[in-house]
Amino acid sequence: MTDSNFLTREKIQALESTATAMVAKGKGILAADESSPTIKKRFDTIKVESTEENRRFYRELLFTAPEIENHISGVILFEETLRQSAGDGTPFPKLLSDRGIIPGIKVDKGLALIPETRNEKITQGLDGLAARLDEYRELGARFAKWRAVLSIGDHQPSKLCIALNAHALARYSALSQRAGLVPIVEPEILINGTHDIEACERVTQRTMALLFNELLLQRVVLEGMILKPSMVTPGDACPDRADVETVARKTIKIFKRSVPAAVPGIAFLSGGQTSQQATANLNAMNQIGPAPWELSFSYGRALQEQPLGVWEGKPENRATAQAMLLTRAKCNGAARFGSYTPDMEPHWDMG
Repeated sequence: MTDSNFLTREKIQALESTATAMVAKGKGILAADESSPTIKKRFDTIKVESTEENRRFYRELLFTAPEIENHISGVILFEETLRQSAGDGTPFPKLLSDRGIIPGIKVDKGLALIPETRNEKITQGLDGLAARLDEYRELGARFAKWRAVLSIGDHQPSKLCIALNAHALARYSALSQRAGLVPIVEPEILINGTHDIEACERVTQRTMALLFNELLLQRVVLEGMILKPSMVTPGDACPDRADVETVARKTIKIFKRSVPAAVPGIAFLSGGQTSQQATANLNAMNQIGPAPWELSFSYGRALQEQPLGVWEGKPENRATAQAMLLTRAKCNGAARFGSYTPDMEPHWDMG
């Protein structure tokens, strides 16, 4: 091996600086990295055709919303969006950077079945990833994101499923840091199912144990990464619901057991929760007291659902949709301090 196989001190410092900025106090990450099929589903709900121009216009609406830089530290982009520009010709990564918002990129290639399992899945995209990461860095990205998916059910997730996804997440993370990109590590435990909150606790702890073992084995710099996990909740079809305080307490307990203090921040995904639930749960976690890491958010639908519904594909609704995004961002920014209250919610009927 030569020295070129190792991260330099300068690159490590840059990774740590970016990771710290991504979880700056009072701020969180906007996930705008929906794949083409997913954004089509979102547009279908408002009867808007998913053309490249409509997708570009909608993303520009989000990225140019006034004052969101006060509450949004970074934006995860889809590859198409990374290569697009605003109406005035400014590339989206530059537009965001000029506002003090860090641009990032989703780099995985979706899911594939794991043979000899009950339809469990592994995330694809490691082949050719190193070259793609270098290109994304040249295009302006400063962090990356890779999503693994785990389901709770009959004998699920299997140890094989957890181990394979932990290895892939760690491999992606090491390659990202080598390219100078902060990896967002996303092991999503799906909310779908009848499982209770105790089952989610057990699966979360098993997943985190294997994940961080792999991250350390593959020499990922923990100070230069962000963890993006699910909150500890019961399944969406579980008859026994959990209140906000229970979700917050159990989530913090599990992550204190399993996530090293070297990690600068945990940016939770919303994972099927309503916009208000995701905000309230994050708020309750930050009210518990000091944690070893920043407790932040990396929300997609929980930030976008209301602005999308206001926009309806109509240019004349742009400013109103942007105001709705700012309100949701403010609510989650307040939750970062544990100071969110329901009266901050927009007085707007989704129905």
